[in-house]
Amino acid sequence: MTATNKQVILKDYVNGFPKESNFDFKTNIVEFKVPGGSNSVLVKNLYLSCDPYMRMRMGKPDPSTAALAQAYAPGQPIFGYGVSRVIESGHPDYKKGDLLWGIVGWEEYSVITPMTHMHFKIQHTDVPLSYYAGLLGMPGMTAYAGFYEVCSPKKGETVYVSAASGAVGQLVGQFAKMMGCYVVGSAGTKEKVDILKTKFGFDDAFNYKEEQDLSAALKRCFPKGIDIYFENVGGKMLDAVLLNMNPLGRIAVCGMISQYNLENQEGVHNLSNIIYKRIRIQGFIVLDFYDKYSKFLEFVLPCIKEGKITYVEDVVDGLEKAPEALVGLFHGKNVGKQVVVIARE
Repeated sequence: MTATNKQVILKDYVNGFPKESNFDFKTNIVEFKVPGGSNSVLVKNLYLSCDPYMRMRMGKPDPSTAALAQAYAPGQPIFGYGVSRVIESGHPDYKKGDLLWGIVGWEEYSVITPMTHMHFKIQHTDVPLSYYAGLLGMPGMTAYAGFYEVCSPKKGETVYVSAASGAVGQLVGQFAKMMGCYVVGSAGTKEKVDILKTKFGFDDAFNYKEEQDLSAALKRCFPKGIDIYFENVGGKMLDAVLLNMNPLGRIAVCGMISQYNLENQEGVHNLSNIIYKRIRIQGFIVLDFYDKYSKFLEFVLPCIKEGKITYVEDVVDGLEKAPEALVGLFHGKNVGKQVVVIARE
């Protein structure tokens, strides 16, 4: 048995902001079988996750830049996190009908070799499957590891989250509130700011695009300073935060979306504050924490079922809408976690 397999490909390396014209579609034929004796698994992709880090893989490979070590290859399908159903399996841990999440191609069907801490079998199906592209997948683990493991939060501390309405930021804010922290977030539209305060329970929020002076905005929201900053933006925002950090503050660097599309990244000028305030800045990637995934599920699944966590998804239907959805991330068009539905079955 065979089927046509539509794929999203990168036409050429990207400079500046990605555009829909940087992508194209091609179709091949996939056989519903895997090579005998292999550990390969043929999966039908159900949901795809659009994530800012994918922009870094669109650039020309540069040996000096670790972020481009796994650059996309022009003319080939791009890849990222997705939720899939097993069609055929040569792997001892997966059988036909199993569900999993992990790295797959941006296509209707993918042949993968499941790897520890890269692919995870889905055991809990009493929650929306799309959550494994967000809340229960990579973004959720990123928020959990970054906040609890990197930030070392304490009850009563002040927490600032940039890009706070996105897939990761919305969860960090809610985790911080559950810890008994004072939480402020920033976003780029009035709608997103309202969601932060009314849906996610942030104590305050502001539209960074409406602020003439970011440092003054932070001073207004944090008159006693910031203990923890969850960094998703970089550039001018990081500069302003450094002026407002408290002594012994912690900054978890999750992303710097304001810089990904710049040919020359912006400098940060207030670095001397790191010395005198003894600020700890730590970058992290979620791959380093996947050994804690089962612990994360034990924590977050009851929170979902008890209504302690709210999660907002921005869902588009059809693989043909995937490039538009991905490009939209870099213009702030998504509200919540951006997910592409390929099939709901």
